[in-house]
Amino acid sequence: MSVKTAAAVEAPPAAAPRRFRFNLRQSGIYVAFALIVVLFSVITDGALLEPQNISNIIVQNSYILILAVGMILVIIAGHIDLSAGSVVAVTGALCAVLTVQSGLPWGVAVLITLAVGALIGAWQGYWVAYFGIPAFIVTLAGMLVFRALTLTVLGNQGIGPFPQEIRTLSNGFVSGYLGNVGLGPLGGADLLSLLVGLGVVAGVVATQWKARAGRIGYGQTVDPMWVFVAKVVGAGLVVMAVIVQLARFRNLPWVLVLLAVLVLGYSLVANRTVFGRRIYAVGGNVQAATLSGVNVKSVTFWIFVNMGVLGALAGVVFAGRLNQAGPTAGFNFELDAIAAAFIGGAAVQGGVGKVVGAITGGLIMAVINNGMSLIGAQSEKVMLVKGLVLLAAVAYDVWTKRRNR
Repeated sequence: MSVKTAAAVEAPPAAAPRRFRFNLRQSGIYVAFALIVVLFSVITDGALLEPQNISNIIVQNSYILILAVGMILVIIAGHIDLSAGSVVAVTGALCAVLTVQSGLPWGVAVLITLAVGALIGAWQGYWVAYFGIPAFIVTLAGMLVFRALTLTVLGNQGIGPFPQEIRTLSNGFVSGYLGNVGLGPLGGADLLSLLVGLGVVAGVVATQWKARAGRIGYGQTVDPMWVFVAKVVGAGLVVMAVIVQLARFRNLPWVLVLLAVLVLGYSLVANRTVFGRRIYAVGGNVQAATLSGVNVKSVTFWIFVNMGVLGALAGVVFAGRLNQAGPTAGFNFELDAIAAAFIGGAAVQGGVGKVVGAITGGLIMAVINNGMSLIGAQSEKVMLVKGLVLLAAVAYDVWTKRRNR
């Protein structure tokens, strides 16, 4: 074989830009979110996008978004967790007992609460993974057991108030260490928040550029440059628009910082680690995953442990926001978290879903709640709309699967 022929054989294929094709399954959720935001912005005469209202949407729905991060991994693996709301209640009650009644330092109390959440997840994970009981049954039993424990601890009364540090995590805002800067007709805005926003945009650009370069290096098809630039610029504008509005109000909420860390961390785990790929493998085809050497029982066990920890974290955040642990805390939270995951693109059969998609699904529910509240809609109408949106999201998932076939 000649040198020229050998070089031709060994050279990797050049990546060819593909013609622009809209992926309904991957991009439809983001288009739907944008349309819902525009719709309620028009209906509410712009009140939806006011700085204070955007901050309220984030703070008031933070615990659902935290649960959605854990729930999406459970659903990707082909399971479900119906006990999340009761776990929120019992861990919030435990944190209240430790901080208010026992007088433990808030940091120690939070760590103990998270550890108990892990134990709760391990308890449920054992029955699902090693005993073979369906997750639906195990977590349904957990929903009843942990609600009973909450009522046993609290009775018919709440415990509070919480330490200032926990309240700050749930309702507080990052201090404006660098002062304000003028934005013309928009008024003043916190400089530190704006710099954080620019840093986030720069990180998004660098990450997407690196991913594109990696695909080109492996000879995979990529979007045309104009499509890539449009996507990055669009994402950057959305991020900066939200950051500017928050900076104009009271800076970045601490719970938003917490959510950003969770989303980044769990996205990396799901997309870049062996454990994350095993979660998708188990949900996609458990028999094939077993034959490939994946320890299915271990993966299942640890995703429930993780769900317990995030449930405890949501319990602390929710109790801190109300400044009280109450016996009715967490009611129906699991349904909102499950709805967020499915609206965000998770498949009923498992094996499909993204952390960012679950957050987007949670924000869709949050915008619907907030927007209909702004127009004075009654609670039954809000539930009706949310139910129809959930049904439409699952029907859309089924339709796109049939269309791809």
